[in-house]
Amino acid sequence: MQLKDILRRENIKAPLAAIDKKDAIKELVELLALNKDVKNPDLVLASVLERESIRTTGVGYGLAIPHSKCGGVNQLTIAIGKPEHPLDFQSLDGQNVYLIVLLVSPPEQTGAHIQCLASISRLMTIEAFRTKLKAAKTAQDIYDAIVAQDKGTVPEK
Repeated sequence: MQLKDILRRENIKAPLAAIDKKDAIKELVELLALNKDVKNPDLVLASVLERESIRTTGVGYGLAIPHSKCGGVNQLTIAIGKPEHPLDFQSLDGQNVYLIVLLVSPPEQTGAHIQCLASISRLMTIEAFRTKLKAAKTAQDIYDAIVAQDKGTVPEK
């Protein structure tokens, strides 16, 4: 699964205005709602925040992947945000996050949801890709980095 096949450029925001984890998630859900990619933003937000309360989605490498399966969406949907300053997400490695990938899908799309989580996690193990995302200043920079990586044009080291 390639992120460029799911991600829409207009669902990337850099910088995020949020100064904490909850506001960052809310800002990304609002972005999806603005772009009509969620049918019930309140349900999506509640579902993602509930999932986040169980265990942090700050997975390391400066990345957080808040996610949920809920009836507030019709299909697998992604929004990406880059906070102006790295945020505390209570990450597993203790590091603040500089990139947040919000992933929501309907309950019946478990397989696609898991595949997408794995794809995001796999991408973030590539040091050159992380470096490119850290240096990104705009939503377009982030989108271009993802497309280039999916095409295999970013070196793996």
